[in-house]
Amino acid sequence: MSFHLHKFPLMSKSRKISRMLAEQDEQRPPGQPRRRRRGSSGGNAEEHAAPAAAAETEIEEAEEEDGDEEQLQVSMEDGKSYRITFPDFPGGPGTFEAAAKFCYGVRVELTPWNVAPLRCAAEYLEMTEEHSEDNLAARAEAYLSQAVLRHPGEATKALKSCEDLLPHAEELGIVARCVEAIAARSSATSRSWFGDLAVLGLHMYKRVMAAMAAREDVRTEALEGCLVSYAKATLPGLSRSMRWRRASAPVSSEVEQRDLLEAVVASLPADKGSGSVVTAKFLFALLRTAHILRASDAARAAIERKAATQLEQATVEDVLIPSYSGAAETLYDVDCVERVVRHFLAEEEVGEDEASSSAAITEEEAAARTTASRPSAVAMTQVGKLVDNYLAEVASDANLKPAKFCELALAMPDHARIYDDGVYRAVDIYLKAHPRLTTEERDRVCGVVDCRKLTVEACTHAAQNERLPLRAVLQVLFFEQLQLRRAITGTLLASTASPRARHPQPQPAAAAVRHAAGPSEAWRTTTVQESQTLRLDMDGMRTRVQGLERECSSMRRAIKKIDGRGGTASPSSASSPDAAAPAGWRSRYRCKFSTQVCDSQARDAVVSRASRMGMSP
Repeated sequence: MSFHLHKFPLMSKSRKISRMLAEQDEQRPPGQPRRRRRGSSGGNAEEHAAPAAAAETEIEEAEEEDGDEEQLQVSMEDGKSYRITFPDFPGGPGTFEAAAKFCYGVRVELTPWNVAPLRCAAEYLEMTEEHSEDNLAARAEAYLSQAVLRHPGEATKALKSCEDLLPHAEELGIVARCVEAIAARSSATSRSWFGDLAVLGLHMYKRVMAAMAAREDVRTEALEGCLVSYAKATLPGLSRSMRWRRASAPVSSEVEQRDLLEAVVASLPADKGSGSVVTAKFLFALLRTAHILRASDAARAAIERKAATQLEQATVEDVLIPSYSGAAETLYDVDCVERVVRHFLAEEEVGEDEASSSAAITEEEAAARTTASRPSAVAMTQVGKLVDNYLAEVASDANLKPAKFCELALAMPDHARIYDDGVYRAVDIYLKAHPRLTTEERDRVCGVVDCRKLTVEACTHAAQNERLPLRAVLQVLFFEQLQLRRAITGTLLASTASPRARHPQPQPAAAAVRHAAGPSEAWRTTTVQESQTLRLDMDGMRTRVQGLERECSSMRRAIKKIDGRGGTASPSSASSPDAAAPAGWRSRYRCKFSTQVCDSQARDAVVSRASRMGMSP
């Protein structure tokens, strides 16, 4: 771009322009007409006459053979002209135009976006106080210090403008001052400016995050807020609300997005954090994006370890990560979820090891260390429910192998599940979606369920489930019968001790008074009524137990008959004898059970009869 300007306004404010014009005057022979050459190397083409004096500032664009170099043509009243070229002017033609207007006395409005370019231009043109009072450098410096660096949002805008001013802005210290201002005031202000960080490039963003992490007064919430805002604004697909903003903007390449992702991962806090900003939903969305962008194994492993610290807050929708690899057969990445669960459980193992290896501390201190390092019982139970619900979602995948299903189900310890209704529901769905399993595979899948931890509702469903192997059904009936016997025993013991517990032996003096007043018949009437109710309930339980015993005997006889007739199986069922056997013996011996998928969730089931008797479920 060419600018046709006057000599004296520029010389009055810019020492550099004044010196360059003086050098051209010294190089011209006296009495020779002043002609200049123009060309690709700063004026080495054919000669042309200088134009007459310009009445006003004229700005025009021209395509020159020498590229984007700014050319300044200065006119004098006697028709003499000068041509000056600035090939590396900071800020480009727009910044030079604003600086030239300042030289002419035109009012230039300073903003956070143009203060850094004007400050660099003033330094480049030597528009300092030594050359002229109230010059551009002093005004830009005052605005930068008083208005921009006092607020992190304004400093972020100025820092963004410095990306096109390197190395001038770096040499003047503008970049370092903006970075320090953002880091110093990030905790003292509200979170509304966090979105401004999205305008920064990767290099400037890394410098800001490093400065914030190095300061001890920066709160973790502020660091996490900057991190989440930048990730959602720069990584397409990470946040649905940002898609419309990037519709008109050019989308970064996959390599650039991968670099952004790895920079965000590197900025994740090392500790668990508050969980209110860097949530489980954000971490699993970051993990999903890492799979899409094919991030490095180190980056994905770091996200998995970080997600494990927030696993108890995750939902099933968060952990349903599709398999983006062409080699994977399953619809969802079960291996990734299993690794996150293993990282979560590793915290408990580390806590136990630290407590057991500390021989010099007391038992109270060891228990305190274990409680502080290992996940809480509530968190462990929540993760257990999450795993069971996740298994129920992926169980319908026809490509999910029984071994992978069992590995994830058995990864959780026993104390993570109060009841096994959730994992039983997942097993039921898996058996329905995989009807061609062998006998060994079906037994292995059903083996992940602990029949002793099923509620009454789940036991009732399992006893009528035609998809379960006979061995599993017998186990359910056996443990249900065992629980009934224990309940009856506990009721008898409670009824025997209850009168004595409710009516302790009176003291001698009180007994003499009570004997003198006459025996009371009220408690005897109550005891007789409770005994009659207990007898009726025990009769009902006895009938139930007898029915279960007859059913077990019938099933044993049926199994023996099936084993005796094993050679007469039909050809169609030869490939899967265990799949055809349950339907055959149930229909042959008139055992008609409804076929349905278990819908029971892991909740407390209390038998009305037991609650009426005061028993624990």
